[in-house]
Amino acid sequence: MRIGVISDTHGLLRPEALSALRGVDHVLHGGDIGGEDVLSELQELAPVTAVAENIDGFRCGDAGETARVVLGGVRFFLTHILDRPHRPRPEVKAELRRDPVDVVVFGHSHLPHDELIEGVRYFNPASAGPRRFDYPVSIGILEVQRGRVASSRFVALDVRSETALAKRMNQLSR
Repeated sequence: MRIGVISDTHGLLRPEALSALRGVDHVLHGGDIGGEDVLSELQELAPVTAVAENIDGFRCGDAGETARVVLGGVRFFLTHILDRPHRPRPEVKAELRRDPVDVVVFGHSHLPHDELIEGVRYFNPASAGPRRFDYPVSIGILEVQRGRVASSRFVALDVRSETALAKRMNQLSR
């Protein structure tokens, strides 16, 4: 199963993002969607699980502040604002203690992140919307096989983002 991960579109769904997500079985959106039209376009590609956040008024279509979904036997938890993977917000920590997951998808920082901490993968695809600073513009792809994430990768949506991905990767744990 191929899962596309996107976040921080802020109302801008780039053609490069749509192209990179073609063929996925499911799309996870990590928040700051920027409008129900973004979700509608993504739903034309595959089913979507999304969370809304500050720019969405904490609601966008079916998206609320958090979401859970099981895909290919992998348990996902989505939240927009995590803070840092080694120090999640207290609300997120409590939620994960209450009902453990395999992958936490988050956004907000616009920084790419892919780290395994105590058996949980923390994944932020960076921003796919308007560029901020020298941060990358990208999406993520997770391959799920036999109930686990077999591989993960980032897809830069422009040439400049290729080096920015390497430069900014996992800065939230430094």
